[in-house]
Amino acid sequence: MRHDGGGNRKLLGGVLCALLLALSFPVEAQQTGKVARIGYLAVNSPSLDKQLIEAFQQGLRGLGWVDGQNITIEYRFAEGKLDQLHALVTDLVALKVDVIVSAGGTPPALAAKNATATIPIVFISTSDPVASGLVSGLARPGGNVTGFSNYYAELSGKGLELLKEIVPKMSRVASLWNPANPANKISLKDTEVAALALRVQLQSLEVRGAQDFEAAFSQMRRARADALIIQADPIFRGERARLAELALKNRLPTVVPQSTFVEAGGLMSYGTNNLDLYRRAATYVDRILKGTKPADLPVQQPTKFEFVINLKTAKALNLTIPQSVLFRADKVIK
Repeated sequence: MRHDGGGNRKLLGGVLCALLLALSFPVEAQQTGKVARIGYLAVNSPSLDKQLIEAFQQGLRGLGWVDGQNITIEYRFAEGKLDQLHALVTDLVALKVDVIVSAGGTPPALAAKNATATIPIVFISTSDPVASGLVSGLARPGGNVTGFSNYYAELSGKGLELLKEIVPKMSRVASLWNPANPANKISLKDTEVAALALRVQLQSLEVRGAQDFEAAFSQMRRARADALIIQADPIFRGERARLAELALKNRLPTVVPQSTFVEAGGLMSYGTNNLDLYRRAATYVDRILKGTKPADLPVQQPTKFEFVINLKTAKALNLTIPQSVLFRADKVIK
């Protein structure tokens, strides 16, 4: 039987071409030879956000985007100083980046939106993006902004419910929040609704910086608060170890939306799985770099939540965590 060597060579050549295309850089970079530039604007420091940044980079690599090869990521960190965001994002706009990723809540997303109406913006971990004015709607964001929200109206209520299960006689709860953060104003309202439903008196305490912590805890003592809920804010995240220490010193069971607080010695957290959000955000960056407009990408809401408890802290507070609560925990720190 004769073999058509020429035909086989053509077939083999076609297969090799197909494999090379599949392994090559994403379509946009391949077609233009351009190295895409991503601006990354974050509220916190690189050390504080290390795991989140790695999750975002992991998501990009899974889609074929590698920093230093077919993309360049320009990082800008506000180090917890909200008043630095405007200057940092202005710098990114001047660099003419192809897309801006705003990380760490609503403030950097608003700063990015105020700085440009043309460069696509993908936000990560914002509060209610409609209420805060970032987008006109979840399904149809409009404009140049879209992204991944960590907002879930029932989160505050769930945290208070867990506190109530652990401290059944709880009647007064203090809430720390930062009035400079638009997201905190939204979450505080949700907390007020939840407190009313649970017949718990809520003590609202405004904190604009670490210098206000001692006075806030002093007010809690005078009001005889039974527990504490801390809203999600860069100030609180950056000072989580000190807040955990103050809560323990004042014998206050505490719940926050972020698990890093519990790892630092806090009692418990219930909130969005942020690592999941940062990995998923890479998919929108990928689509935008390939030509999709932000207005055509609906805002994504959280799909994964995590509940973490620190049993060492519970013991220090002389609290017995019911088995029914422990069974629901995603992670228990002993």
